[in-house]
Amino acid sequence: MNGPFVVHFDASSCTGCKACQAACKDHNDLPAGILWRRVYEVSGGGWMRAGAAWTHDVFAWNLSLSCNHCERPVCAEVCPTGAIRRREDGVVLLDSDKCMGCRYCEWACPYGAPRFDAARGVMTKCDLCADRLEEGLAPSCVAACPMRALDFGPREEMVGRYGEAAGFPLPDPRLTEPALRLTPHPAAPRSEADGEIANVEEVEP
Repeated sequence: MNGPFVVHFDASSCTGCKACQAACKDHNDLPAGILWRRVYEVSGGGWMRAGAAWTHDVFAWNLSLSCNHCERPVCAEVCPTGAIRRREDGVVLLDSDKCMGCRYCEWACPYGAPRFDAARGVMTKCDLCADRLEEGLAPSCVAACPMRALDFGPREEMVGRYGEAAGFPLPDPRLTEPALRLTPHPAAPRSEADGEIANVEEVEP
């Protein structure tokens, strides 16, 4: 399988089971408190008076997010030790042996992908299961999704299947050119003012 690669997430198919999150943590043997893939529960709306009755516009949906292996990885641009690099196939790797734990990459990334390992004093991040890619296999998160809400493949194939750009509710894709395509949930809000993350304590321990 040849890169550059793209991951697609279909929010309309995701049930929030977190199989992708668990598979990532298991495959990479991540310690407690560190999640490379996080499933956000987004909810909002409320109840409104309509004459003698009440109506509502309550909504809830899920967003599975990890490192997007951007074409312009700002994490690599701000790293003072050169610990982060983008391979020719588009995979963005972090060498923890070169990391000094300054956390600049964490602060620069608009997706919050790099995660700080306090016990080791270094940053860590998703490597798109580079070991599985070498065997011609999809990343563990993609393989684990029972609803096929996650898909993965060469960029041209994925863009042809799902379209060109990621979109709301994520940061403007022009910032870093993420290798991510997103099919929004029908209940997804039209602006950032609508909805909030309901499981912050879970995904940001």
